[in-house]
Amino acid sequence: MDVVKAVLEKHQKELDKYKPITVEKHLECRLDVGTLLITDPNDLDDRELIKNKEDYLAALTRDNAQLLVNAIWELPTERVDESIVAKLPEPTTVLPRLRKVPGPRPLTKWEKFAKEKGITKKKKEKKTYDDVLDKWVPTYGFKHAEAAKDKDWVLEVPQNADPNTDMFQKKIDLRNEKVAKNEIQRMKNIVRAKKMDMPRSGYLGPEAASSNQLHTAMTVAKSSTASVGKFQSKLPKEKEARGLGVKELIPGAKRKASHITDRPEREANLDLIKSVLNKKPKIDVDKAISLQKQDERMEREAEAGNRPAKKGGKKGKGSRKAVGKKPKAHQGQRAPGKKGQAGRKRR
Repeated sequence: MDVVKAVLEKHQKELDKYKPITVEKHLECRLDVGTLLITDPNDLDDRELIKNKEDYLAALTRDNAQLLVNAIWELPTERVDESIVAKLPEPTTVLPRLRKVPGPRPLTKWEKFAKEKGITKKKKEKKTYDDVLDKWVPTYGFKHAEAAKDKDWVLEVPQNADPNTDMFQKKIDLRNEKVAKNEIQRMKNIVRAKKMDMPRSGYLGPEAASSNQLHTAMTVAKSSTASVGKFQSKLPKEKEARGLGVKELIPGAKRKASHITDRPEREANLDLIKSVLNKKPKIDVDKAISLQKQDERMEREAEAGNRPAKKGGKKGKGSRKAVGKKPKAHQGQRAPGKKGQAGRKRR
């Protein structure tokens, strides 16, 4: 009996760990299973919140989550890939949203064609049996490429082709060309789906360049050579560009004209030497005369300053004292009159 009692007590302790799935609330909670949202209108217990905040909030969250799980299990279910899936209903709560809900993705050209013709996409097998190699070969991946090399280890050269043609490289080039063509077609589908204007030359990005921009880019590319585009071949009806495309791309930029011409290099060098040797200096007569007069005047002033003064005679020009100007009558002094002259005589 003691053993049975101990087992029952142990089982009861394990059951106490798990709470029941039934939850009682004073007010019913509002459930929105479509958005997995539950709103609890019941008031919080202030005493329990102050006394034991963490445990109280954890127990409250557990009860509300249990109510949401119970509502989910009441929904119709179905089995998908060995899993039970519940189909959620339409949400009833309106959530704020910054942008509008994105619409369905537009069909590509191939998808429209397949839908009209009733073409369904079949799932490819991972491996297929190759009769030539007599083994199972992966449908895709690097091992598939290795199997293709083993299969096509020799290629026949056509009669109308050059016998030295590398048929393996030609096959690779054709494959790369197909890949590029498919990529262009994919870009065209994107442009068509977004309802954008597509140029005739193909898709050139979200902002396609105009004809003037293309002409400018072509001109700049041609003029980027060492000869500044002097010896680049031209198209049949190509017009001459102005400024070699620099003014269009870099406003305010200046570029010197190229010194490269169609003449031979020897003639151009001879003309350059002749222009240097036959160059005569330009003489400005008036400027030379003025410079000569200035030098003579400076020499005279230097001689007059170094000449010694005579006894009892007048001093030279270099020893002359600086004399201020005579003040005018209206600057606070009288003009010299008769009284001034008499005073001078008495002195």
